[in-house]
Amino acid sequence: MPHLVVVGSSNTDLVVQAPRFPNPGESLTGGVFAQFQGGKGANQAVAAARAGAKVTFVGRVGQDDFGRIALAALGAEGIDTRLTIQDPKLASGVALIVVDAGGENMIVVAMGANDAISREQVDSATEVLSEADAVLTQLEMPIDTVAHLAETVDRVGATLILNPAPAQPIPDSVLPCVDVLTPNLVELETLTHMPVESVEEVERAARSFLKRGVGAVVVTQGREGCMVVTPEEGWWSRALPADARDTVGAGDCFSGNLAVALAEGKSLREAVRFATVAAGISVTRLGAQPSMPHRREIEEVLAEVSL
Repeated sequence: MPHLVVVGSSNTDLVVQAPRFPNPGESLTGGVFAQFQGGKGANQAVAAARAGAKVTFVGRVGQDDFGRIALAALGAEGIDTRLTIQDPKLASGVALIVVDAGGENMIVVAMGANDAISREQVDSATEVLSEADAVLTQLEMPIDTVAHLAETVDRVGATLILNPAPAQPIPDSVLPCVDVLTPNLVELETLTHMPVESVEEVERAARSFLKRGVGAVVVTQGREGCMVVTPEEGWWSRALPADARDTVGAGDCFSGNLAVALAEGKSLREAVRFATVAAGISVTRLGAQPSMPHRREIEEVLAEVSL
């Protein structure tokens, strides 16, 4: 059982399923409401735990009902939250999400306590980070903290997987510390300011990160699959055919399962295949954390499909 440390956000997702997205100034009726646990960090932690890893989650929530429920939900998955702080002054993070009939989503996040995840929290987790088989993080917290985390992980010699979402400028000091970067297509275009209309353009944009020190880049593209580039090679991996119901959390599912597979010693090609199947299963279910598949489900599909 590999040990994975996830540093990042925890939110409560307030989700409305609607026939379509509203236009600016328009109100739609007929939606169905549901509340789930979310946040990119917490989602990835749950994905990794269900995939078979021992997971430590380092985050920050408020001393409110949302925060208490979030910690209880992570604990129920067997995730260690002792390094997660309950902030007495800030509210827990909340995400407002609309999911259309095709399973696509629009999300607005109120960061709350996630915005106070600090360098000091990273320092308090140094011993755990040094013992981890892999560390997984995102950009849903202060970028200064992300930079400090990357430098700390590099110093202790752990593997770092960075999911650069939501997209924002990444300091140059961070990228040489990143073993695997997992942007989606929108994030790749935003971060590189390069066109990504063709396969060749996607690969060119992805390789620009290799020139800045990243070890490997996996560009996720939903039902189109993903592009993988390393200094030695590049290849396209097909997506798992699926009838998508809700894509919220699919990227988190991919990153969490990729991290677990790499922590287990799988090759990048094997890890991408494992993560692709997991994400393909997740989009057939509603909600971020509830949609994360268990190891048994992933292995059953892996035994049946060729990607």
